[in-house]
Formats: sequence, structure tokens, C-alpha cells
Amino acid sequence: MKKEIIKVRNLVKEFKDGEKITKVLKGVNLDIFEGEFVAIMGRSGAGKSTCMYQLSLLDEPSSGEIIIDNANTHNMKEGQRSEFRLKVLGYVFQDYSLIPELSALENVSLPLMQMGHKYKDASKVAEKSLDQVGLGHRLGNLPSELSGGEQQRVAIARAIAHKPKILFADEPTANLDIENSDKVINIFKKLNKEEGLTIVMVTHEEEYKDIVDKVISLSDGLVVND
Repeated sequence: MKKEIIKVRNLVKEFKDGEKITKVLKGVNLDIFEGEFVAIMGRSGAGKSTCMYQLSLLDEPSSGEIIIDNANTHNMKEGQRSEFRLKVLGYVFQDYSLIPELSALENVSLPLMQMGHKYKDASKVAEKSLDQVGLGHRLGNLPSELSGGEQQRVAIARAIAHKPKILFADEPTANLDIENSDKVINIFKKLNKEEGLTIVMVTHEEEYKDIVDKVISLSDGLVVND
């Protein structure tokens, strides 16, 4: 029986602008199980990315409970949250977030060295990770020498190099054409099915409903179906 890897109860996120308070998440409840490929969907302004940022510990909720891999994140200090993000979670964003002065290999190696790996060991792991996404022949290329699809695959290689338990992806195909979007989604499917990686993906692409295990639909800051 698969266990819950993310459990969310009564999640609220408010943003303050002077006297004005905007409540984006209004009491979200959801469960994600180990090894699931989950899509968070909804119209623009529904709270999809805000929800993912809370689940992935990139932001702190106004109230509510988020338990990830049996760890109650509410009780974590900032240093503990940073370490948890670095070791347990992986991230892919729509803008790739690569360092332009570093090669593909160096972009993937850097977070591993931040975790304490020596350069030689980090490079070996990074090379294997890049080969996994079909870029073993592009190790020395700078981001400017890569297409958008290739840059996104470097970002995926970086996100999975340390073997995270959960991969979070925020609109990972938003800036890509159909061919490169398919390559990214196929990589996700392979990571999910062959390695059991839990994937939580925010997307507005309706066709992805058919390839994920679960769709969590948000509307006006609430889950409307799960």
C-alpha cells in the first residue's frame, strides 16, 4: 500500500498590500501518494502556482498544515527548510533558471557541490543525469548555445541529480513548442514509471490530464475535485 508523501490540511495563503488583504488559497486540503504523477490545474488566478510554492517550501503559508515525507514543515526553522529542500525536493520552472556563465555540466554539478560532493564526484553524477535526459553530448555547452527545450532538459537533469523524493514542476512546458514539450513530458513519465519519482506539476495544458495519475483542480483558491 502506497503511503502519503504530501498531506495538506486547511492551507491558507494571504498577501498583504497595505490595508488590503488578498486571500489566494482559502483552505486547501489534499493528499498525494508516493509514486504518483499529479497535475495541479485550474484557470488563471485559481491559485495553482501559489499552491505549489507552499507545497514545495518555496514560500510559507499564512496558516494550515503541510506534512511532507512524515515531516511537519510548520515546525521547521528556515535552516531546516533549506536543507530539506536541497536534499528531498527537486524543482523545474518554466524559465529554466540556469546560470548563463556555466556549462550544462557545471549547472548540474553546482547544487551537488553545495550538498558537499567533491567536484569530480559531482561531475560524474551530473554527466549521468544529463545523459538520462538525452544531453550526454552537450555537457560543455553554455545555456546560450542550447535551444529552449535543451535548456529545460538541463534544468530537469539538475533537479533529479541528487535523487529527490518529490519533483515539483511549475508550467515546465509553457515556453516550449510541441516537440520539446513532448520530450519534457516523456522524461517525466519515464522518471515516474521507471524510478517511482513522485511528480507534482502545475499546468494549464488540458491534454496532460490523460497522462497523469491524478488531477487536482483548483478554483478560486479551493480544491474543487481531487
